[in-house]
Amino acid sequence: MHGYGPMPQQPTTSRPSPATLTTVRVILVALTVLSCGLLGWAPMLRLAIVTRRPRDWFLLVVVLALNIGLFAFIMATPDDPDQMSDAAALFMMLWILGLLAGVITYYLYAEIRHYNALGAPAPYGTPVHPAPPLPYQQQHLAPHQQPQQHQPQPQQHQQPNPYTAPTTPPTPTPAPRRLDQVRAELDELSDYLRKENKDSRDGEGR
Repeated sequence: MHGYGPMPQQPTTSRPSPATLTTVRVILVALTVLSCGLLGWAPMLRLAIVTRRPRDWFLLVVVLALNIGLFAFIMATPDDPDQMSDAAALFMMLWILGLLAGVITYYLYAEIRHYNALGAPAPYGTPVHPAPPLPYQQQHLAPHQQPQQHQPQPQQHQQPNPYTAPTTPPTPTPAPRRLDQVRAELDELSDYLRKENKDSRDGEGR
C-alpha cells in the first residue's frame, strides 16, 4: 500500500528517433534480401522483442522453421544446375520469393504500426505535463477547494441597451406666480422711489 502518497508511475516504452528506426529497417531488409530469405528470422526476432506479443513470437518460430527447411532443401539439391529438375528449381524459387515477401511486408507493417501507436517522440526541452490526480487525491483535495468555490463574484455593470433611446430629465418650467410676485415687488419699489422723490422735492420748495 502507498497510502495517500502519489502512485509510482509505470515506465513507458521510449520511442527511438525516426532516423534510427529507418536505419535498422533498411539493414534488416537488406540482410533478408541478400541472404535469399535465410536470415528472415532476424527482422522477426526484432519485431517480437519490440512488440512482445505472443503472435509475433509464434510467427518467429514459423519463419525460423521455414528458414531451416529452405536451407536443408538447398543443401539437398545437386551442385550442378543442369542436374536440378525444373520442378525443384521452381519450387525453391517460389519458396524464396514467398518467404521474402511475407517477412518483409509483415515486419515493416507491424513495426510501423507499433511505433505509431506509441506516438511521436517529444522534442528536447518540451515540458512534461503532470498526470491528472487520482480519485483518492481528488477526494483528499476536495475539502480544501470548497471554500474557494463560495467566493463572491464581482457585480457586473449593466451594459446600456443600444436599441432604447436615452431619456432626458424634464426641464422645469418657470412658475407664473413667481413672475407675478417679482413684478408686483418691482411696482411697489418704483412707487416707493417716486414717493421719496416727491417728498424730497416738496421739502426743497418750502
